Amino acid sequence: MLPKIGLDDLSSVSSCFTHHRRLHPSHGFWNLYCQDLKLRGNLTYSTPKQYLSTSFYGDQLQLGKKERVNLRRCSVIFSKLQENDQPKENSWKAYGYYNHETEEGLSRQFSYIQSPDGPINLQDLLLEKLKAVHLHLLASERWNAPQLKLCHRNYLVSAINLTHYLALQCLDVNYHLKEDLTSVGLLTLDNINSHILVSITACIQLLDNLVSEDFCSNGNACSTHDGIHMVTQDTETMGELSINSIRKRINSHVEALFGPPQDKRNAHIMVTVGREAISNELMVTDILREGANIVRINCAHDDSSVWSDIIRIVRNSSQLLEQPCRILMDLGGSKLRTGNLTLDPNVLRISPKKNAMGEFLPAQFWLCCEGSSPPAHLSPDAILYINHKFVSKLKVGTILHFIDVRGKKRSVKLVLKSSIFAFSGYMVESLRTVYVGLGTEFYIKDKSTRQSIGQVVKMPALEPFIRVNVGDLLTICKDSSLSVDNACAPTFFSTRITCSSDHLFDSVKHGEPIAFDDGKIWGEIRKTNSTQITVLITHADPRGSKLGPEKSINIPESDLQFKGLTSKDLVDLEFIAANADMVGISFIRDVQDMVIVQHELKKRKLDKLGIVLKIETRDAFEKLPLILFQAMQSSNPLGVMIARGDLMVECGWDKMAHIQEQILSLCNAAHIPVIWATQVLESLVKFGLPTRAEITDAASAMRADCIMLNKGEYIVKAVSALVSIMSKNSAENTKAMFNAFFQSAHTSE
Repeated sequence: MLPKIGLDDLSSVSSCFTHHRRLHPSHGFWNLYCQDLKLRGNLTYSTPKQYLSTSFYGDQLQLGKKERVNLRRCSVIFSKLQENDQPKENSWKAYGYYNHETEEGLSRQFSYIQSPDGPINLQDLLLEKLKAVHLHLLASERWNAPQLKLCHRNYLVSAINLTHYLALQCLDVNYHLKEDLTSVGLLTLDNINSHILVSITACIQLLDNLVSEDFCSNGNACSTHDGIHMVTQDTETMGELSINSIRKRINSHVEALFGPPQDKRNAHIMVTVGREAISNELMVTDILREGANIVRINCAHDDSSVWSDIIRIVRNSSQLLEQPCRILMDLGGSKLRTGNLTLDPNVLRISPKKNAMGEFLPAQFWLCCEGSSPPAHLSPDAILYINHKFVSKLKVGTILHFIDVRGKKRSVKLVLKSSIFAFSGYMVESLRTVYVGLGTEFYIKDKSTRQSIGQVVKMPALEPFIRVNVGDLLTICKDSSLSVDNACAPTFFSTRITCSSDHLFDSVKHGEPIAFDDGKIWGEIRKTNSTQITVLITHADPRGSKLGPEKSINIPESDLQFKGLTSKDLVDLEFIAANADMVGISFIRDVQDMVIVQHELKKRKLDKLGIVLKIETRDAFEKLPLILFQAMQSSNPLGVMIARGDLMVECGWDKMAHIQEQILSLCNAAHIPVIWATQVLESLVKFGLPTRAEITDAASAMRADCIMLNKGEYIVKAVSALVSIMSKNSAENTKAMFNAFFQSAHTSE
């Protein structure tokens, strides 16, 4: 090995010039006189006998000598204008010089004087830059060769392109190259992420021809431009790096994971399905008929018996419609969640709320007969069914009286009436806390009479929750659950919640932020010990935010040490292997997590099971390139989910737009399919009408290979709307619009 050539400041390096030409001033590049250089075997000159190999170690460039290949005298120069340099000085810094006669590496500064020759030739300049970039990409590939050799043959070409992408992002010239390429009508670097090397090579060849033609047209003797001659070390691999081959490879990766494309749409549609599908099998059939072709089941909820019923319904519906549908099952992972809450099923507490100003707001519940339900736009605190058909007898403003389960006399007021058959009933307000149970009788009275309206015969099971407001102190207990054995139990109704994970109590510190329910509630850690954590609520809904069981807990600034897979994940993996097409790896954080996943899959011989890496943490985002290289060592179909809920909480809402773009670009370079998830058309899914921002978000999501919708009352309508958005943004639709324009213009003539 030869001595290392030190680089004084690697951050100042913009590119390496390896060409015997004058470099004219443009965008930070100035004329450097350097001799012929060969960095790799697939960049050669006329008389090869030996060559130099290169690799990067920290802030140094290692040059190694190899025999049996011709070597010509060369200079290695890294150069870039310094921010404090002034053009009028005509003196510039350069780093790294190699003298072949003495075989010594020197680290010294050179000065070069601006060339007095003629006007600047932009094409010539751009050609020099692209050649330097090309060499940089190939050097990075050589440097990363040990990692590439470990990749499965299905992903080798993709891993090579990912290496080129990462190398390109490290260059300071990236921005200037975009401007220069655009100025001469060539591609932009943003559009070549999936086929970087072949695109750069094509530009070099095109510019080489243009510069040579220009040189001949100026009356000079035509000769071959001092360009770079590409000689591949592996002809088969280089053939697979062509644009057409790469496009076919990307499509094959998408199809291997998600199945064949549906109706020539730009993206697949995934829908999250829970236990509600068991009582409404027609819903699954409807979402498949409307265009969904992937169903997601979250193993963090329910159990194998519920999952089996859902899968049976999905398979039957798919067979009935003769439409393929794949199933993704997410492992619960090491996600922190609130614990279980239980309520007495025979007693319901309905209490007024307090807003941010400390003002009390009336409690509201819906009073109706069995067979009815409140309109979708209403969200009462409870629903009570009584046994008399009283709708025609009551009017808005009527006062109803009753004695609650504690023996307290209470009265409530009817504030809203609905006469639609399916939604007939009344919204009732109470200014005081009431406890209602089965058999509670409502009546109206005047001075001398008392008329019964009916008794409560049914109280639908509601998800238990606590309500927190800004300024509240919330206590997180280590118990597995909080229970309510009677109506007067105070523990449930105080601001207390549980979490059974030791990681939470071992990791948090005083003053750190904590978030609940995907960031809907935020707080600050005030006290902590081995069994309890006290949190000051700093952000919540003005009317108070509900916090129930199995809601997410995020501590973005804490140093959590999770294992790759939990014991529950390993049990669930056995079920997934037998019943699903893909497994979602939740809360993956680093390469070691991926190694554990691969080990468990290999042990079970699950080389055909699709793997979806859910990017939900800052660590996963920052280490995504390394995780992808590790994942590509297996033959399993791969995908990445941008889980924007937890990811936004972990990284901050102001960074979310940049992060999702980075993940899209990185996965595009790695030829890995992407799932765009969390809150897509959420208002439409839950309330039946989308917001304008959600429409544009859904359109942006079409850049991904799959779009995921969460469950909700209007999920069928949301799938239909998403298909409509896709079709109206298709190239065929745009073409038809422009054709109509030219036809109308021709008619007017």
